[in-house]
Amino acid sequence: MNDSNSRATSEASQRPRSPRVPVEFDLQVEGKDIHGNAFNQSGKATKISRGGATIIVDVEMKLGSVVKLVPPFGSKLDAEVNGSWTDDLDGQRRIGVKLLNADGWFAD
Repeated sequence: MNDSNSRATSEASQRPRSPRVPVEFDLQVEGKDIHGNAFNQSGKATKISRGGATIIVDVEMKLGSVVKLVPPFGSKLDAEVNGSWTDDLDGQRRIGVKLLNADGWFAD
């Protein structure tokens, strides 16, 4: 395999499986922080896809943690934290989550 094929494969694996849509809505995030303490924190969804989201929330969590998301519509959704970072531009903590229900945001 040459460099161009390797690079193309790497770039393709970084693409989301479904399109991400910029949004802005408040939601509650419930779970355990990095120290194992339970929390119920307000957050803000900034991007969503059928199976995941990027959420601004002021709690540090371990990768792989399962949280409950409570959006202003529908019911509680279980999600797995698959990313956590502090944005360089605004200094706010963000998490990336994968929704655990196959129907994603559209689950009953």
